[in-house]
Amino acid sequence: MTKYILFALIVVSSNYSFAQQVDSTLLKQTPVDSVKERAMNMDAVYNRPFLQLGKSPVSLGGYIEANYEYIGEDGITEGHSFRIPRMTLFVASSIHRKIKFLSEIELEEGGKEIAIEFAALDINIHPLLNLRGGVVMNTSGAFNQNHDGPKWEFVDRPVAMTEMLPATWSNVGFGLYGKQFKNEWAFGYEVYLTNGFDNSIINNDENKTFLPASKTNAERFEESSNGEPLLTGKIAIKNDKIGEIGLSYMGGIYNTHQEDGLMLDTKRRLDVFTIDFNTTLPKLNTYIVGEWAWISLDIPFTFTQQYGDRQRGGFMDIVQPVLKREILGFENVTVNIACRLEYVDWNVGRFRETDDNMGEHLWAIVPAVSLRPSPQTVLRLNYRFMQQTDILGNPPVTTAGIQLALSSYF
Repeated sequence: MTKYILFALIVVSSNYSFAQQVDSTLLKQTPVDSVKERAMNMDAVYNRPFLQLGKSPVSLGGYIEANYEYIGEDGITEGHSFRIPRMTLFVASSIHRKIKFLSEIELEEGGKEIAIEFAALDINIHPLLNLRGGVVMNTSGAFNQNHDGPKWEFVDRPVAMTEMLPATWSNVGFGLYGKQFKNEWAFGYEVYLTNGFDNSIINNDENKTFLPASKTNAERFEESSNGEPLLTGKIAIKNDKIGEIGLSYMGGIYNTHQEDGLMLDTKRRLDVFTIDFNTTLPKLNTYIVGEWAWISLDIPFTFTQQYGDRQRGGFMDIVQPVLKREILGFENVTVNIACRLEYVDWNVGRFRETDDNMGEHLWAIVPAVSLRPSPQTVLRLNYRFMQQTDILGNPPVTTAGIQLALSSYF
């Protein structure tokens, strides 16, 4: 049924002449604190190009990514590989000047998986007090808010944000958000209560503490796994000349501790703290963005130490524009050189028996060159070099190779 709906949208849209806009119609109808030039990470959900059907209140958009890679592990490669990791569709509507709706539907791996990443109704009461309900994006750092492929110069998403934290982590719930400006300063906040994690973060095929395992549980969109809400919140401060810094928290009970009134286990908590920062250096226009997260959770004593009760990791991107000119009929083509630094430790601590450091960590460096024929489209060439050590600290596995990708809004 979903395929027929998507097909109908495409057919209908092909019969109209669209006018593409860098700022969506929805953004132009919202208060000034949400326009692109003053946008914060919390505005990313609406800060996208949309296509509008004439005077219709409904706007459409999306993006697609197509990748090629030749990567080997310890010198062994499976050869050349092509894939479409995702295609995402946006459907937005301005129901009233103070009521708007947006949905984000992602088709992964050529349509093998279809996921609703965002589908929420926003009611504006005051710039500092807005109600949001539906499938909301949990504010576990800035990347979870601002994850669209065309915005990044790198083919893969950051490892810490996908293999430690669950990227594009969303749940059903309600919350409040707001923003306030004063001169060059901006303040924003978000707070939500939603369904959350389940036992799979320690009962999974990875045989380690693995938060992304909860993403496979589609039942979280129907009911909570344990009757306990997940609290997520973020505060952010931005200065037009300095940049933006955000502090996030996500936490709650993750295990099923009772069923039909029968106590099965004690309540076990999960807590995630994240800090993110981005800035653009004056004159050089060097863009720097980074994020770091700490995870702690209560692990049953009966579990072995390969299930870590503490994790940490993050990334930093440095992007330097080196050329901006007209090329082959494309105006203002931008060429960037960039580098990403990554680190993840899935098991922070020492073995109880020997006092030796536990392994299970990874680091990577990814130099890149990107070309943007338009702000909404990017061609990316990456070289990924990564080393990962197992929990026992054996010699690391080295992964290296070339990645080439195209990503664009449409």
